[in-house]
Amino acid sequence: MEYFHITDCRVLCDIEIKKEFWEIEFEEKNEVPEGYVSSDYESKGFVESNLIQDFPLRGKGVFLRIKKRRWRHKATKKIIKRDFSFIADGSKFTQELSDFLKGASGYKARYHEQYSQLLQRKEQDSTTPL
Repeated sequence: MEYFHITDCRVLCDIEIKKEFWEIEFEEKNEVPEGYVSSDYESKGFVESNLIQDFPLRGKGVFLRIKKRRWRHKATKKIIKRDFSFIADGSKFTQELSDFLKGASGYKARYHEQYSQLLQRKEQDSTTPL
């Protein structure tokens, strides 16, 4: 929680698969990454949000919507942003969940199958303009 605020948390239900799930939204704080002089940079909003899956909570799927900031150098116009390693490379899982599922042989396929349709629908909903 060092870099984020929780901006929303809700329990939702997918009617098609009759499953409740948590969606927690995190927004990166407006603090320039270490090693950069904050007065040289200005916030330029957020990059496209990521929706990733984490460990279930009380039997409900957990999806984290991560809104990462970007900053622009005032003179050079170079964009900087933090690199968050808690998201597994090429995955829709947190690194910790991905590592757990790799060690749980057949569990990974069942777990992914259970929530993959829900994750796809959530991603489509987030890209649909209002």
